[in-house]
Amino acid sequence: MSSSPLAAPLDVELRPDRPAILHVESPGDTASWAAQYRESLHAQVTEHGALLVRGLGLRDVSQVGAVFAGLAGALLPEQEAFAPREAYGPGLYSSTAWPANQPMCMHHELSYRLEVPGLMLFACLTAPGEGGATAVADAEQMLQALPTALTERFEREGWLLTRTYNDEIGASLTESFGTDDPAGIERYCRAHAIDFAWQPDGSLRTEQRRSAVVRHPLTGRRCWFNQIAFLNEWTLAPEVREYLVDEYGADGLPFNTRYGDGTPIGEDVVELLNTTYEQHTRREPWQAGDLMLVDNLRTAHSREPFTGERQVLVGMAEPRRLADCWPTSEASER
Repeated sequence: MSSSPLAAPLDVELRPDRPAILHVESPGDTASWAAQYRESLHAQVTEHGALLVRGLGLRDVSQVGAVFAGLAGALLPEQEAFAPREAYGPGLYSSTAWPANQPMCMHHELSYRLEVPGLMLFACLTAPGEGGATAVADAEQMLQALPTALTERFEREGWLLTRTYNDEIGASLTESFGTDDPAGIERYCRAHAIDFAWQPDGSLRTEQRRSAVVRHPLTGRRCWFNQIAFLNEWTLAPEVREYLVDEYGADGLPFNTRYGDGTPIGEDVVELLNTTYEQHTRREPWQAGDLMLVDNLRTAHSREPFTGERQVLVGMAEPRRLADCWPTSEASER
C-alpha cells in the first residue's frame, strides 16, 4: 500500500454495486493535496466514470471551494437551472432544492444546454440520517441495455424539453437566465437555440431540442446523455403530477419532455428508462467529509430520498459543447 496521501491505484475499491472508492488519509492541507493529485484523480474518473474519495475530512464551505478549485480550476456558473440552488461563491452551490421524500432520478446535469459541464464535483459536509445517496449509472451501459429501436429513434430525432416558468414551481426566470428582463431573456434564447413564447398572463414557455446520444470527447464511446426520464411528467409522483396538471394544465407543466418530433413520451417508455437505470445503479451512502467526482457525459447521477439534514455542495467544470459530441454527422440541435 502506498505511503503517499493519495493511495495507489490498487487502493481503489471496486464493487459492481458501488462507485469506485479511493480511501485516503487526511492530508491536512486539502487544497494543496487536490492541486497536487489533480491529474491522478482525473485519470481515475476517466477510467471508472465516477470516483468517491473518502478520508479527506472536508468540514466547511471555504475548504470545499478550495478543493474544487484545485481539482478543476474555475467553476462554471449554472444557467438554465430547472430548480433553485443556494450559491456559496462563484460556481459553488448547494444541492438542488427538491423535496427530501422525492427522488431526483438519474440524469446528466444540464444536458439540455448547448454547452454542458464535463465534470461534476460533490462534497458532503453533513450526511443524512438515512438514504440521500448520490448514486451513479454508466451511460454507455444504459445505451447498450435499452431497446435498439428506442435509442435509434432518440438518436435520430433528439429529445424536446418544454418548460413553463411560473412563480410557484421550479427556477425563476432570473435563476434560469440571469435576468428577468424580457429583452435579455429573448436574446439568451435566440443565442442558445431555445424557442420561446410569452403567454397572455406574462409567463414564458420555452422549447429546445437536444441530442439524446453523444460521443464522449475523450473516449470516443457513445453515451445515453439526456434528462428525458427525469424531467418527464410520468416520473413525478402521481399526486404531484395530478396537482400540476389541475393547476397549470397538461401543456403548462413547469417541465416535460417529448420525442424530438414533438410526440408525447408514454408512461411505459419512462418506466422502462427508469427501470433500466435502476438495474445499472451504483450507490454508496454519503459520509461527512466525502468528495465525489463524476464524468457528466459518461455517468448519470441521482439523489435518493432521505431523512434528516443533508448538506452536499456542488460544483461544475470542464465545459463541453454538444456540437463537439455528436455521435453522427447529423446534429440534433436546430
